[in-house]
Amino acid sequence: MSLVNPLVQLTFAFAPAIAGYAVRKWVTREGFGDAGLAPRLRAAWPHYLAAWLGPWALLGASLAVAAAAGLWQPSLAPLGDVVPGLPGWGLVLALLLVVPLLTPVYWGEEFGWTGYLRLRLLPHRPVLSTVLTGLVWAVWHYPLAFLGYIEFDNVALGLLVWTVSFLFQEFLLSWLRIRGGSIWLPSLAHAGNNMVLSLLAGALLTGGAGLGVMAVTLITAVPMAVLTAFIVLSGRFSAARASAGPR
Repeated sequence: MSLVNPLVQLTFAFAPAIAGYAVRKWVTREGFGDAGLAPRLRAAWPHYLAAWLGPWALLGASLAVAAAAGLWQPSLAPLGDVVPGLPGWGLVLALLLVVPLLTPVYWGEEFGWTGYLRLRLLPHRPVLSTVLTGLVWAVWHYPLAFLGYIEFDNVALGLLVWTVSFLFQEFLLSWLRIRGGSIWLPSLAHAGNNMVLSLLAGALLTGGAGLGVMAVTLITAVPMAVLTAFIVLSGRFSAARASAGPR
């Protein structure tokens, strides 16, 4: 079975969570006090809303970037080709419902990366720790670029662009985790990044405008870069860390 097969990907998706659990439970025996396992729905509902709808906003911003650069003529017609027999509007409604349902799947990565590794690498230097976590997360995905999951015309350059995209995503996911105090927030946003931002941007810009995967990855990274810069340079990242406290 290929790594392109979702069933195979599912087993790998929980490897970071298994590692994080094993280390907490049996290696350091530190427990799960800062794991953020509590959903905190009532306290963090604005952040859940941001995690759910944020990828849609990033998708809109990415399409605006592509249109402004003259790389895409606005048309949503390709959305009707993503799932045969399902119109574009039906796909949008389906994804709005499916993304929350897939949150537990993406928890498998977030519990390990954002929920443990980022907290432990450099606990007193949150920005650098987030950068390093993003690099580890990106390299962990590299085999997929050689096994048909994602195809770059220039693999070396494509992996570089992909890595930059991962770094920006990790900052946004980490901010949600810190600010909302729950690992379920970045898990929800991670599901949206994959199932909304990546999937629909690919359908509209690759299928609709004929752009390459690397170009689409770079375009979607632009609004994430802007949002990351705003969060970090405005001090919101460090402020969120300071106010988070134990969960």
